[in-house]
Amino acid sequence: MLELAPLALLQPLSAQSSETTPAISASFPTQQPELVKEMVSVSHGNVNRVKELLKAQPSLAKASWDWGFGDWETSLGAASHVGNREIATLLLEQGAPPTIFSATMLGQLEVVKAMIAASPGLQKVAGPHGIPLLTHAKMGGEGSKAVLQYLESLGDAGGPPVIAVTKEEQTAVAGTYTFGTGPNDRIEILTPNNQVQFKRAGSDARRLFHIGELAFYPAGANAVRIRFDGKGALTVADPDVILRAQRLAK
Repeated sequence: MLELAPLALLQPLSAQSSETTPAISASFPTQQPELVKEMVSVSHGNVNRVKELLKAQPSLAKASWDWGFGDWETSLGAASHVGNREIATLLLEQGAPPTIFSATMLGQLEVVKAMIAASPGLQKVAGPHGIPLLTHAKMGGEGSKAVLQYLESLGDAGGPPVIAVTKEEQTAVAGTYTFGTGPNDRIEILTPNNQVQFKRAGSDARRLFHIGELAFYPAGANAVRIRFDGKGALTVADPDVILRAQRLAK
């Protein structure tokens, strides 16, 4: 259908002449990646834009985006981990599949209990960016207080502990790494606010979580391992090594 084309999003087809109808997107019939990414992004808090996009393409309620390393986030997942009830409700009304994360944030205690009873250990599964179920309950505020109390009683819904990265470790890994001759064959390891981040040119920076001995996993991808040897070499494994890079001289 032509409404999938970029310029048709906010203008009804009835208002377009054959002379102004935009060309079909190269991604047709799949949804445009840029639009999917925007939908997931604005679902964190921009309710007006969410409404505009849902009016233009209701199926964007089910949009999902990979921020890197398989850290998939849905529009509903975004609204759920920031505690935005209004956006979550809009998405559900438009057909977004409910999850244990949305149920937790919305305070649906019996739903959460039933899902965990059906799949023991489900409370330990993290959401987008590795955000644990317990955090979703906290973000739900007063409306999810009962769910929060229930999850706290389980004792293991808060996610694994985070190992702090020392200044010395930050210095040991920070810098620019190269793995080829192309202009984008570079990785920046950044350390803002005592965090370690992985960024390739043209992509979003991904936070890395330290598990010890200069080994990390990226947010939302616990099985991936990014290791530094302390001598300027970096490897990425998932689980086999898929990339090796060497730090450029500072």
